Amino acid sequence: MPSILVARPIPRGHIPAVVGTVVVVAALPVFLATGWRIGGWALAAALWVAGQALALVLQRLPVGMGSLASSGAVGFGRMFRAVGVMAVLIAVTISDAGLGLPAVAVYAFAYSAELGSSLVAYFGGGAGT
Repeated sequence: MPSILVARPIPRGHIPAVVGTVVVVAALPVFLATGWRIGGWALAAALWVAGQALALVLQRLPVGMGSLASSGAVGFGRMFRAVGVMAVLIAVTISDAGLGLPAVAVYAFAYSAELGSSLVAYFGGGAGT
């Protein structure tokens, strides 16, 4: 018997963003305890907040066949979010590795936590109807 593929609904909620934010906040005591430059943490935190703000704006735009223009804007915005953060982190790391590398580490851990929890939310939910 052939199986019917049913698209999964896009999970709603902000749990993945909260998970990533917890990682950023949890990194602050590590920076304080190890004596690393707090500017690296501040840079990662500022980029995290800016990225989440952009994600909130993009989340409010409609997507789908009925709204192709805003779907394109959402796609471009999500791509810009990742590329923009990466460009800033690369530029800072090239100019000051002591500031940029810790910022890269914090942002990478937070992004990985957000991505992982997003995958769990997406694949852990039931199939759409």
